[in-house]
Amino acid sequence: MTINKIISNKIEQVTNSRIISSSSVSGGCISNAYKITLDDKRNLFLKINHSHPADMFRKEANGLKELLKSSVINIPKVIAVDDSFILLEYMEASVKQRNFFEDFGRSFAQMHKFSSDSFGFYEDNYIGSTKQINIPGENEKNNWTSFYFNKRIFFQFKLAEKNGYVTDDLGKGISFLEDNIEKILSGSEEPPSILHGDLWGGNYMVNENGNVCLIDPAVYYGHREADLAMTKLFGGFSESFYTSYNETYPLKEGYNFRENIYKLYHVLNHLNLFGSSYYLQSISLIKSYY
Repeated sequence: MTINKIISNKIEQVTNSRIISSSSVSGGCISNAYKITLDDKRNLFLKINHSHPADMFRKEANGLKELLKSSVINIPKVIAVDDSFILLEYMEASVKQRNFFEDFGRSFAQMHKFSSDSFGFYEDNYIGSTKQINIPGENEKNNWTSFYFNKRIFFQFKLAEKNGYVTDDLGKGISFLEDNIEKILSGSEEPPSILHGDLWGGNYMVNENGNVCLIDPAVYYGHREADLAMTKLFGGFSESFYTSYNETYPLKEGYNFRENIYKLYHVLNHLNLFGSSYYLQSISLIKSYY
């Protein structure tokens, strides 16, 4: 896929520069991505997708801008956004420094100290290509347990029901969690933290200085244990990441026990996105609390 003339003209208009070259780069599974060079010698990162929901890139841009507010971790700046593209500061990829994961853990912990007065976010956005419901109900603004069950677990369950993946086992499991989630999360109460929302090994990169840069967020304010649980689903993080994180912003006792309920949101989302190969993992995560 090439950059069409309409998009090229928009980019040249907002940057007040002419595109002199473009090359395809890796940009994830749902978008085409390019490195573009302007005649003022700036390099920018462009993602194009004509088939996603029309507001997806705008929601991504808002999430990146929210993460930037913490001012403690590298986030690409948004240059321009449109229904069909997002244009970002280009981060030259490099290799990890010797203390990469220690520094990453510390800066991620510092980011989580950036807070809000309620759970959720001012708008819904996307987790992958699935809608992520962030607007809290009145009883959810200051009640993480209620927000997390209703807006994360139960929402994905209803979507799985619509997609034909729900069995008696899964239905009973979700009912069990509804009855027991207060007990499972008891003792972990904290103020809302800003969350990347979808942090796995493919959603961070190493910039030209060898430091971490976060990309492709699904931002909201929630419990920081939810962010950390996601990092453990697919690997890509060293033990030193978690050690330095916990030294910087210690987790409350029992966080390992609570990990599976936070993994469940993402596994249910994968069930809905990619099919029944994620069904047994969903059941296993639920049954860890029986």
